[in-house]
Amino acid sequence: MRNAFADEILSLARQDPRVVLLSADIGNRLFDKLKAEFPDRFYNCGVAEANMIGVAAGLAQSGLRPFCYTITPFITYRCMEQIRVDLCYHHLPVTVVGTGSGLSYASLGGTHHSCEEMGMLRLLPGLTVCGPADASELRALLRDSLNQNGPVYLRIGKKGEPQMHSDVPALKFGQSVALREGTEACILSIGTVLPVAMAAAEKLASSGISTRVVTFPTLKPLDEKCLHEAFSCFKVVATLEEHSILGGLGGSVAEWKADHPELNARLVRLGTPDEFLHLTCEQEEAREHYGLTAEGVAGRIETLLRPA
Repeated sequence: MRNAFADEILSLARQDPRVVLLSADIGNRLFDKLKAEFPDRFYNCGVAEANMIGVAAGLAQSGLRPFCYTITPFITYRCMEQIRVDLCYHHLPVTVVGTGSGLSYASLGGTHHSCEEMGMLRLLPGLTVCGPADASELRALLRDSLNQNGPVYLRIGKKGEPQMHSDVPALKFGQSVALREGTEACILSIGTVLPVAMAAAEKLASSGISTRVVTFPTLKPLDEKCLHEAFSCFKVVATLEEHSILGGLGGSVAEWKADHPELNARLVRLGTPDEFLHLTCEQEEAREHYGLTAEGVAGRIETLLRPA
C-alpha cells in the first residue's frame, strides 16, 4: 500500500499544484520521483512529527493541500494535541496518513503497534477517519480527500497487502462496498483484514452458512444506510478490524446500534482486546494470537448461529 500511496500522491501532485507532501524522516527513496519532479513540494520534517502537523497547518492556511506521512503510532499518538488543536479546531484540509497500521510492525514491540488510534481520533470533531483495505481503496480515498474541506486521517498497511478490487472503486468517504452477498451473517470489515473476512465467509459457506462481506473503508462518518440494512436483514452482524474492539469499528457500530433498539440482529465485535501485545512475533502470528484468522472469525460467527 505504501508504494500505491507514493504513486498516487505523485499523480495528484501533477493534477493539483496545491498538493504538498510532508514526511517525518521516512520514505525518502519512496518519494524520489516526486522530489525530482516537484522539489519544492516535498518537506522532510525529520523526527519531529508534532512539528510536522503544525507545519502542515500553516501550509493549509496558505491555500495548499498538505499530506503528512509517517509510521502510524508516531503520526497519531505522538501528535494527538496537534491534530486536535492545529487541524481539527481550525478545520483545515490536511490529510494525515499513517503507514504500518495495526499490527503491521508486530515484531518491533508495543511502541510500533497501533490498535487504539482510530478510537482516539474519531472523537475529534470534524475529523474524517478511514482504513482502506487495499491499494485501490487507498487511491480512491486519496482522490476524494482533495474534495474535503476538513482534516482526514488514513491508516494504511505496510506492504504486500493483497489486492481485493480489480480496479479503483467509485468510492467516497462514508461509503461501504459489498464484495460478497449472503443471507444469514454479515461481516463488516475495515482495513487490511478484509482478506480474512473473505476467507472466513468461504469457511462459513462450507458449513452451510451464507455470509455477506462488506468493506467499510470509512469509520467516520459511518455508512448508516448499510448498517440499517445489515441489522435489518441478518441474524448476526460481525465487525472485523486489526484494532481494539473498543472505539474502532466495533465500538462505533455498537454505539449506533444502541440508538436503534428496534433492530434485533446480534452484534459480535472481532478485533484486539483491551491489552498490549507482550509477544514478539510477525503480523500473521499476532493475528492468530487474537483469533483474527479465517478460522477464528468463522468459528465465532458459527457459534452464534449454530449454538451447540
